[in-house]
Amino acid sequence: MNETPKTAAESHIETLMEHLEPGSDRYRVLDVARRFKSSWVELGEELLKVSQASLYRSWGYDSFEEYCQKEIRIRKPTAQKLTQAYRFISREEPHLLAEGSPLQSVPDYRSIDLLRQAREEQSFSEEDYATLRQTVIEQERSHPTAVKCFKSLAPQPHSDRMQQQRLFRQALSAARRLNAALEEMDDMPPEHLDVLRDIVAWLDAAALTMEENGEEN
Repeated sequence: MNETPKTAAESHIETLMEHLEPGSDRYRVLDVARRFKSSWVELGEELLKVSQASLYRSWGYDSFEEYCQKEIRIRKPTAQKLTQAYRFISREEPHLLAEGSPLQSVPDYRSIDLLRQAREEQSFSEEDYATLRQTVIEQERSHPTAVKCFKSLAPQPHSDRMQQQRLFRQALSAARRLNAALEEMDDMPPEHLDVLRDIVAWLDAAALTMEENGEEN
């Protein structure tokens, strides 16, 4: 049986691997990148480590984007979606990454990124987010189907007032997440937490006031 011809990217990666120490950080990332189609979770995890620790600098690259483009041959938007999707799924759906869970059961990284956008950027209602999550996670529908679901549920363009309400809700959600994270840190100065709690309270009150004014109009 004839083997599937290698792509130019695969050949490029294998050539680099021939000159690296097996088991090194750089070798490991390249090996995962070579198997990208079947293991995006691994690649997302490894790229996140490379980005956070700036490992690419010791490998001769000035930026994470340059490293991704020239070494493992993926574009900046793809690298961003991979790292963001991995970060999101490890936080929101950790059961999918549990030991013994087959990687092929993990949805397409692009579909996971749609879930991330719905939660972090688009301010989907809890009901609409649950519908999208069911499509992506529980029903394991294809990415095109997930895109259609996302577009059908995405908030439509709003007036200036409604746009401001959306921005306040997004800011409030982000502030609450930051507050929850900082409260778990033992060495966080109490005065910093007090300032953040004041910001959360102000945003909460402002958002409520805007919603009440909108109902009166």
